[in-house]
Amino acid sequence: MSNRTTVTKFLLLGFSDVRELQILHVVVFLVVYLAALLGNLLIITAIALDHRLHTPMYFFLVNLSILDLGSISVTVPKSMVNTLMHTRSISFPACVSQVFFFLVFAAADLSLLTVMAYDRYVAICHPLHYERVMSRRACVQMGVGAWITSILYSAMHTGNTFRFPFCQSNVIDQFFCEIPPLLKLACSDSYLSKVGVLAFSVFLALSYFVFIIVSYVQIFKAVLRIPSEQGRHKAFSTCLPHLAVVSLFTCTASYAYVKPISSSTSNLDLVVGVLYSVVPPMMNPVIYSMRNKEIKASLKKLINLIIWKIFAKN
Repeated sequence: MSNRTTVTKFLLLGFSDVRELQILHVVVFLVVYLAALLGNLLIITAIALDHRLHTPMYFFLVNLSILDLGSISVTVPKSMVNTLMHTRSISFPACVSQVFFFLVFAAADLSLLTVMAYDRYVAICHPLHYERVMSRRACVQMGVGAWITSILYSAMHTGNTFRFPFCQSNVIDQFFCEIPPLLKLACSDSYLSKVGVLAFSVFLALSYFVFIIVSYVQIFKAVLRIPSEQGRHKAFSTCLPHLAVVSLFTCTASYAYVKPISSSTSNLDLVVGVLYSVVPPMMNPVIYSMRNKEIKASLKKLINLIIWKIFAKN
């Protein structure tokens, strides 16, 4: 039986012990964080101000941007502050909060990506029924449902993770509090429970992923039957960005949760953590704005308005 200790704080994984590399880490994370904030806030503002974009697809895109703002704000600022303060510690309550909120945003993100796939499926495969199926009430119900189920899911997994006693070490092999490295610190006599936590998460994620893949198989079949090249291009321009976002998020997150719980620390784990927790919130606005003419036009109008107001004051 391993010695059980009362943990009051955890030590997060640092990117480097070299001060120059630590400063580089802060600068890169700050640029990424500011880019994510600016990009997602521009998306939210552009859609809110442009009545032509008050449609189901953009309603879900606004929710996705809000989730991206939340998820990156849970992990990145703490990592930057720790590096600047020459510390790696995070208190037990702060770690619990970080796990809970990151899981809320990540689970809701995956739920919304699934809903967005269904939205594109109905729009392309059943266009005559689109307004009835994706009514305002239905969109609000799906959006609220994604948030509520994600909160319940996060509460269950956060509570289940921190009910385990932690044995000896309090060093988390990730730059933020995450379930797999936390379970690695849990006592060995709770192995089956640890596997159960990860298995349920993987099963749920795979269920969403299978639904998304099936939806896109049907979408691409329908798109290839469209006689107009312009119609096919428009359909692909709205679907491919969504598929890119789904692939980036699910592939990296699946690796983090599917890989065996080992006692060794891997640099690959750190890279994967950055790829699915930091990169998507920054890339989502870029992916959607680059491939979507309506968003590009609305953003251009918003930026021109902001510039005009700045120069008008001067």
